[in-house]
Amino acid sequence: MPLLQTSTAERLSGLREWQREAFDEYFRREPRDFLAVATPGAGKTTFALTLASELLARHTVRSITIVCPTEHLKKQWSEAAAEFGIAIDPDFKNGQGALGRQYLGAAVTYAQVAAHPMLHRNRTESRRTLVIFDEIHHAGDALSWGEAVREAFEPAARRLSLTGTPFRTDVNPIPFVDYVQDTNGVRRCSWDYSYGYAPALGDGVVRPVIFMAYSGEMRWRTKAGDELAARLGEPLTQDELSQAWQAALDPKGDWIKKVLAAADRRLTEVRNSTPDAGGLVVASDHENARAYARILREITGYGATVVLSDDPMASQKIKQFSQSRDRWMVAVRMVSEGVDVPRLMVGVYATSTSTALFFAQVVGRFVRMRRRGEVASIFLPSVPTLLEYAGEMERERDHALDRPMREGELEPDDELDEANKKRDTPDAGEELPFETMEASAEFDRALYEGSEFGGDAPDSPEEEDFLGLPGLLEPEQVSQLLRKRKADQQASERKPPQEPQQPPDHQVLAELRKELNSLVGAWHHRTGRPHGMIHNELRQTCGGPPIAQASADEIRQRIAKIRAWATGNR
Repeated sequence: MPLLQTSTAERLSGLREWQREAFDEYFRREPRDFLAVATPGAGKTTFALTLASELLARHTVRSITIVCPTEHLKKQWSEAAAEFGIAIDPDFKNGQGALGRQYLGAAVTYAQVAAHPMLHRNRTESRRTLVIFDEIHHAGDALSWGEAVREAFEPAARRLSLTGTPFRTDVNPIPFVDYVQDTNGVRRCSWDYSYGYAPALGDGVVRPVIFMAYSGEMRWRTKAGDELAARLGEPLTQDELSQAWQAALDPKGDWIKKVLAAADRRLTEVRNSTPDAGGLVVASDHENARAYARILREITGYGATVVLSDDPMASQKIKQFSQSRDRWMVAVRMVSEGVDVPRLMVGVYATSTSTALFFAQVVGRFVRMRRRGEVASIFLPSVPTLLEYAGEMERERDHALDRPMREGELEPDDELDEANKKRDTPDAGEELPFETMEASAEFDRALYEGSEFGGDAPDSPEEEDFLGLPGLLEPEQVSQLLRKRKADQQASERKPPQEPQQPPDHQVLAELRKELNSLVGAWHHRTGRPHGMIHNELRQTCGGPPIAQASADEIRQRIAKIRAWATGNR
């Protein structure tokens, strides 16, 4: 349907409640700048394009520029916009000058804007333009990026900023975002509409996520020849944790092999109810990614799609995997590729990147719901920082300025660059600074809705309880099922040990008579004497009535006696 022939009511039909609320809030004030925060998978793209189509229909704007983090996302935005009757050029290059006449706008990357801000400023000034910033926090990745974005889009008629993670650990201000001073004098970002993970989960808009954490024994040899050992999941120094973590992710060890096997078992269970469900392994570097793909082939018998950050076919591979029913994709970082594959339901966090933003964006790959009841499962090492992030899924975060940098924290320009940059080598440098000697894996605990199931408690459900959860469950059903299993375990542990129950007397007598008759039969074959004669001799020696009337103790005496005969002690 052509854009300008679509009424506002038709544009709003089918929107989720939060999208309608955000739309209404925007047009209640019609501000020049609007920041919408919505959890990954909630439908920010649909909201933004509905708003854009309304502004175009009202002639408030005549052109659209979409700024996003990656080349892959440019194509996704263009395809989504086409469904709204908005023609967006995903291949616009800085050197080409004007847009083709068939397009209403262009999709560009933050890096592209930073490379030539004046070109984009001229484009913005030439027509009344709506600029949509996808994941606006990326504009603060470097001070130069923020300055370029401000210079390029300061003349825009309207600016719509979108993000699912409006927080950074650095102090770079995000362009076109208002910061309000709190009671402590710290400036915090202020949004116009927010829709977090918790309400989205309650509305059935996103999937619930179960985190499966694995610990294990790690041993490694340093370049100096020293052998060190540590248990992942126990208190460690920063150096010990870093090396134990990398040992766990080493493809030569057993930790990653067991975790990948467990994740594949979980994927099999999920595919029983969702046949096209897929899995994603987020790797640290190219070498590990290829090695993990080989391990998955050994486990499943099928190849995995490997997507590397410098692969010119990366976007095509992602699209093909999204449209297939293949089991696994292995990718480096993945934030840098902007993966949007709704069928991803099982993930393995096989990278040592530990920033809150990167973790949140990885988890965001798995929460996009296609139908009610879908549950996401993410496997990760038992690293305190990751467990903390997993336990705070429902916490809303913001971006605070005016605070000192913590010890060991990345410099302002580096955090997202570290998470997004291409990776051809291991995280530690040209090579690991040690040789992994052992890396075993053990299921540690599961986390769901901020609650832990497992850990050191003897009453925790076992690994198979989680791997075997049905693939389709409502969030409250997941919670009820996990808590019931934990309660059953606790009740069992609380019961005092009971004395073993004795079988009924008639059963004991039957067993004893059977044993005695068997021994008498063996003695008959050995001596040739009749059965009755042997029984009579046992009665004469031990006393008591015939076997049918004998007590249990009397039969036991006869059993002992005939055993003595067999050993020569008559």
